[in-house]
Amino acid sequence: MIGAMQAPPLRVTDLIDHAAREHGPREIVTRWADGTTSRSTWAEVARDARRFAAALVDLGLARGDRVATLAMNHGHHLAAWYGAAGMGGVLHTVNPRLFHEQLAYIINHAGDRVLLYDAMFAPIVEKLKPELTTVEHFIVFDGSGEDGFRALIDRSDDGFEWVTGSERDPCGLCYTSGTTGHPKGVLYEHRSNIIHALASLQPDVFDLSTRSVFLPVVPMFHANAWGVPYAAAMVGAKLVLSCTNEADVLWRLFRDEGVTHSAGVPTVWLAMFADMDANGGDYGRLRRAVIGGSAAPRAMIERLMRAGIEVAHAWGMTETSPIGTIGSRPGDWDDLSFDRQVDVVVKQGRVPYGAELRTLDDDDRVLPRDGVTSGRLQIRGPWIIETYFGDDGGPAIDADGWFDTGDVAILHPDGVMQITDRAKDVIKSGGEWISSIELENAAVGCAGVAEAAAVGVHHPKWDERPLLLVVRKPGSTVCEADILAYLSDKVAKWWLPDEIKFVAELPHTATGKILKRALRDEYRDYRLPGA
Repeated sequence: MIGAMQAPPLRVTDLIDHAAREHGPREIVTRWADGTTSRSTWAEVARDARRFAAALVDLGLARGDRVATLAMNHGHHLAAWYGAAGMGGVLHTVNPRLFHEQLAYIINHAGDRVLLYDAMFAPIVEKLKPELTTVEHFIVFDGSGEDGFRALIDRSDDGFEWVTGSERDPCGLCYTSGTTGHPKGVLYEHRSNIIHALASLQPDVFDLSTRSVFLPVVPMFHANAWGVPYAAAMVGAKLVLSCTNEADVLWRLFRDEGVTHSAGVPTVWLAMFADMDANGGDYGRLRRAVIGGSAAPRAMIERLMRAGIEVAHAWGMTETSPIGTIGSRPGDWDDLSFDRQVDVVVKQGRVPYGAELRTLDDDDRVLPRDGVTSGRLQIRGPWIIETYFGDDGGPAIDADGWFDTGDVAILHPDGVMQITDRAKDVIKSGGEWISSIELENAAVGCAGVAEAAAVGVHHPKWDERPLLLVVRKPGSTVCEADILAYLSDKVAKWWLPDEIKFVAELPHTATGKILKRALRDEYRDYRLPGA
């Protein structure tokens, strides 16, 4: 007997069609930068996406052309994601927090022909214009004139037929911000985005359904927005989008819109906690918080869990679309004490089906999953990078498909992965490794500490010793002795910093992570007391 299954190509435009057809009335809420709120639906976003696709074709764009956005989270941006892909183009989300030179480089390197931007970023765009060699059209997302997004799509055809093609066609582009030298472009495909979205729906990942109300704090320009715009369309979840990440705005949206799911980097959650404490804020109906971008401090996880919120601690990068691992509850979860449950959640979790992990030593030998041995972390799978966009350096993976993440990690026997550091950030003291991440996350749990960063500085005997840089909370008088006393039973004695230095602020990357590279450069020649 001969049989076969249908095999239509996996294309992201099928997602928006599905959302419009099966979940058309479900809301898409936008809180704009000026404080106003607008309400749309999946059906209306799908219509606007078709109109935008038609408008791009009218502007002369063709299959494979890149369309840049310099924008925050809102309904127009969502329509542009699907519309650009629907006309066969590639949506290039640009991070407005990058330096001017980086912005000019990546827009030119991408060969973007259209640039859409929020009005708040007009000064950035005006400064960039003389240096942009490929951009032919500038469109203001929230503009009211003829150059505005609304005017553009209102005069376009909402009966546009999606461009069809291979599921391996590119549809998205995002540049890394953490590499040395120029940022590198990661080109996402229709197929990779669909498979990534399917993986993210699982209960152990985002745990999404039609009943979910998702407010992604993670910007749509950051690492594919963690795949939320695709996953939400897949189940028809309500999306709540904000053009600002101000703490008081976010928790009020949680409360007012009945948000059940959110995702963001640790610095955002810390800011929200501080504002809630000062102004009587609350989490509303929030039941699941995904924290990624950098390791979440234990104290942050404990606070959310004590409020009855499930915490999904995630790890990933632009090159992994970005979900690499995410915290999942083991089979004996209900039998564990609260502290043991927190022990589980502070680790970065397991890979969803489709991806694989391994660790290597310095001689490229595969290390055991013994929960003790740390090594270079590698990953492979259908949503993991193969080659950087426009890069002549060849594949970014080895002959067996493994991508070296640049992280140092431990793999446990039950499959759980635990990041111990970035390879460049680990502190090597007396031939042993000190995890800067674990040290600084422990320090953040001390009362009065707002942020902390640990860097290795030269020591004549031990090679390197930790210097802990601390930002106090407003009004705090926490001192070095207080922090050392707090840390005394949190980390090994030999991990304790040789000095704690209080600073007004710490440098951050464009995506909210502490900029360790800048700190290493600043304290390269620093002399510890008595060293």
